[in-house]
Order: sequence, then structure tokens, then C-alpha cells
Amino acid sequence: MSSNTFLYPRDLRQSSVDEDDRFMESLGPLVGFFTHKVEEKIILIRHLSQEEEAANHRSAPHQPNHNPQRAGPHHAYHSVRSMLEAELQRGVVSFDSQTASGSRTLLRLHRSLLWLQLLLEKLGSEPEGRTMGELCREAYLQVLAPHHPWLMQRAAELVFSAMPDRTVFLQIVCVRRQEEAKPVINIIVTAIREIHRRTERELNIRNMLELP
Repeated sequence: MSSNTFLYPRDLRQSSVDEDDRFMESLGPLVGFFTHKVEEKIILIRHLSQEEEAANHRSAPHQPNHNPQRAGPHHAYHSVRSMLEAELQRGVVSFDSQTASGSRTLLRLHRSLLWLQLLLEKLGSEPEGRTMGELCREAYLQVLAPHHPWLMQRAAELVFSAMPDRTVFLQIVCVRRQEEAKPVINIIVTAIREIHRRTERELNIRNMLELP
């Protein structure tokens, strides 16, 4: 899964972010609150991509040498890199105020991905006596809470206090003991870490890691 290809509208089924969203959905009540937030952000980026594609189709018949069978190579949402560059050039990214840009939305998804990575790492390494709520809270406080308003932090606390036992997670990944879950967790974490690394690089070189 490559973070440099997940935005192409014809290829969304192969989206790395979509794959992680589906995995979060499979966790059900464990992370349902956060899955909903992730889905909202994916829908926004997909909507921007569809708008771009529609605009390209409207203008394409008036362009010389137009071939309707070819996927448009100049689609701004073809990749993470092309989206960031296009939105910077168009002035839709603000470093001072919040905008409904794909770049800002990607940054929020990027943070959520790190939260999921930390949670899974804790599930694979922390003693079984520690609850899901405790592990989720620690990962949340480390990654997401500094960027969330007070009301959202309180809502997250309610979710943590209502989380089921860790055995629910073991059932989801079809194992009985935590030791059996570790190989599965390691595979998922390795993939997430690579996606996060690539996206971090693209955001960092454009000074976008702290967009409002």
C-alpha cells in the first residue's frame, strides 16, 4: 500500500487510508468513535477528488488531442504529492486559518493513523491486565488530544470508559491469547508505520505538519 497513490479516484478501492478505515471498522465498538471521524475526512477528500475529475471532464472536450479513454495525468488528486502541490499553488491551503482543503484533512488522517499505530503497539506489548480504555486513552493523550478542543476530549473520555474488555480485540483477530495476536499486530503496525513515514515526509517538506 503506497501513501502516494491512495487519492486517485479510479483507484480508491486500493486506498491505504481506506484499508485502515476498514480495519478500524472491524474493531467495531473498540474504536467506533474514531472510525466515524476518519470516515468524515475520507469522504471530504473523495468529494474534492470527484469535483476535480468532473471539472476535468467538462473542460477536456475543448482541449486538443483529447482522449477520453486515458486517465487524466494532471488530476490534482492523483496522489498525495500532487494534491499538496496543487492546493498550495491554488492558494486553498491556509497556514493561519482552517480551510476545507484536502491537505488539512490529510493531516488529520495522518494523526489518526499514528494514534492507531500507537494503540496497536500497546495492545501487543502491554500486560493483559491493562484495559482497552487505558491503552486508548494513553495513545489519544499522546497524539490527538493536543489538537482537539475540550468538548471533543471529554467525549473521547466517555468512549474510553465504555470500552469492552481486551478479549474482544482478540476475538476480532481470531486468536485466544495475546501472544497469538502479536504476529498479526506486527504486520499491521509495519504497514501503518510505512504509510505514516511517507506521508510525514510529504507534509514536512511543505511545512504542513501544523496546519490549523
